[in-house]
Amino acid sequence: MHDQHHPSIPNSASNDSLADAPYSTWLTAAEAAQYLKIKTRTLLFWARSGKVKAYPLIGIKRRVWRFRQCDLDTTLFASAVLTSSSSSAGSADRRQ
Repeated sequence: MHDQHHPSIPNSASNDSLADAPYSTWLTAAEAAQYLKIKTRTLLFWARSGKVKAYPLIGIKRRVWRFRQCDLDTTLFASAVLTSSSSSAGSADRRQ
C-alpha cells in the first residue's frame, strides 16, 4: 500500500513542476553529496562558504547541515558557481 504522507511528495502535487512545490525533499550532507556526485567534504565546504544553500541544525555541539533537493537543483542550473579553482586557474594560464 502506498504511503499517503511521504515527506517529499505533497498530496496535491502535479507532475508539471516539482520545483514549485511548497516543500522539497530534505537531504543529509551525505545524501546531498551523493545526489550531486561529489565528496561530502566538498559539499560541506561549499555550504560553509555560501556557494550552496544549506540549513544548519541548532542545539548540537557540531554543526550538522541539511539540504533541500530543490535548492541543490536551483544552484546547479543557476550558474557555474561550483567550478573548481584549478579549472579557472588553468583558463587564466591559457589567456597569457
